[in-house]
Amino acid sequence: MATTTSLKNQLSKKEGGVPAATQNSIKGLMDSPAVKKRFEEVLNKRAPQYMSSIVNLVNSDTNLKKCEPMSVIASCMVAATMDLPVDKNLGYAWVVPYGNKAQFQMGYKGYIQLALRTGQYKAINVTEIREGELISWNPLSEEVEIDFTQRKSDKVIGYAGYFKLINGFEKTVYWSREDVEAHAKKFSKTYNFANSIWKTDFDAMAKKTVLRNLLSKWGILSIEMQNAYVADNNVVKNIEEGTVQVENSIDFETGEVIKDVEYSDQVQESFEGTPFENVE
Repeated sequence: MATTTSLKNQLSKKEGGVPAATQNSIKGLMDSPAVKKRFEEVLNKRAPQYMSSIVNLVNSDTNLKKCEPMSVIASCMVAATMDLPVDKNLGYAWVVPYGNKAQFQMGYKGYIQLALRTGQYKAINVTEIREGELISWNPLSEEVEIDFTQRKSDKVIGYAGYFKLINGFEKTVYWSREDVEAHAKKFSKTYNFANSIWKTDFDAMAKKTVLRNLLSKWGILSIEMQNAYVADNNVVKNIEEGTVQVENSIDFETGEVIKDVEYSDQVQESFEGTPFENVE
């Protein structure tokens, strides 16, 4: 199966007299046999429609047009391997410009979708909490009391995430808006960008932050979800079957930047001694 690196090698050679500028445009790369084959391997009959959505995505975003085309394709390939659309209006996954490269970002809807596919979640949701709705919150026990009938205004003061597993284990967390903003300023590479999703859809990014943290600490992570965690907010370096390698990754708990992180489908989770040990 072709990798991102091998695709670059193949595409570096001119094909039948096609101008290099055309080859290196998104449309030109999408028309190349090597790229078509890779998407067809992942998406089968849905490949043409998905590839068209990538071209439309880039054509509608001036900043993405300035990014290296292969970084855009690599990011879109990650979304394709998870069977998530890259249409920015749907909110499952985004491809955003970071300098002259594109980076892959999961949306909160994407995390919900991947969680539901595991078959281990009975319910999962994340929502805005508005002024008056929060009754109490204990950070130590993580017990939260919310009454949606007590809303005083539409002002969003925080975000709550919740899931319940089919084995009965459930968890709820609450983050104030200030907590989310502090986290984003510390860890997000694009938070201060004028065109970042943090600026255009703060609530969507806030809900993703809360849900991602909730699942990473307490949820059951399938191989597909682990893949999403590695690729999220990073420039994809290479993609092979079962493996995603990124240029760097940020540990969202410590803030440590880890270079050349590689995820493989050999990673296994041990749930012995946890609430999930009896989940099969």
